Amino acid sequence: MFTLLAGPCVIEDEEMVMKVAKQIKEIAEEFNIEYYFKASFDKANRTSIDAYRGPGLKEGLRILQKVKDTYGLKIVTDIHEPYQAEPVSKVADIIQIPAFLCRQTDLLVAAAKTGKIVNVKKAQFLAPWDMKNVVNKLVESGNSNIFLTERGTSFGYNTLVVDMTGIVEMKKLGYPVIFDATHSVQKPGGNGTSTGGNREYVEYLAKAALAVGADGLFMEVHPDPDNAKSDGPNMVPLDQLKNMIEKLIKVYNAVQ
Repeated sequence: MFTLLAGPCVIEDEEMVMKVAKQIKEIAEEFNIEYYFKASFDKANRTSIDAYRGPGLKEGLRILQKVKDTYGLKIVTDIHEPYQAEPVSKVADIIQIPAFLCRQTDLLVAAAKTGKIVNVKKAQFLAPWDMKNVVNKLVESGNSNIFLTERGTSFGYNTLVVDMTGIVEMKKLGYPVIFDATHSVQKPGGNGTSTGGNREYVEYLAKAALAVGADGLFMEVHPDPDNAKSDGPNMVPLDQLKNMIEKLIKVYNAVQ
């Protein structure tokens, strides 16, 4: 079944989070998608020290629990430090490891020990076959419930490129591979004190990833990306998501 991890980059406020969760749930049900609501309680790797990070662990988990209780949705959120794994596991169904931290052994071990699915984003500086070492850390820690996510590779100053053969290579490791369609169009640090991006390429890259065998997609979605507090340039506008998913599902089904 097509898997979708989607929601706003960061929890900005409870009202917005609930709105996005409700609308994506309706889309997921219409297209029979395995859906996990995604939002971060803390963005610890922002470009600028002055950038908005989120409500923090306690308040963030409260809001994510409300999403879960209200709409019956499964939750994915990221952790940045090992101590966060246990409290996050009480709410989240998938614990996500940010790309920059995918080689942090203590973080991987803590996530693995929760028994939850661990979604690891491949670092921008790693070759796809290097993810075997990440997988081994999780498996040796007692957890083989693993997703691997492709999110682009550093190509040059403020630029990422997506090598679709990397998805094929990571699938050889034997675990589902998700394509992060929105972070892959980022221009890291491209706006000086914030990250830039080009959301017009999201759909094209997502189609390509599904065509080569990606098992699902990760997308950050926002009602008003141009005024979002984080990652606005690469997020998908909420009112465009249904039309995009309808086309992407056709690609996925054709390949399957």
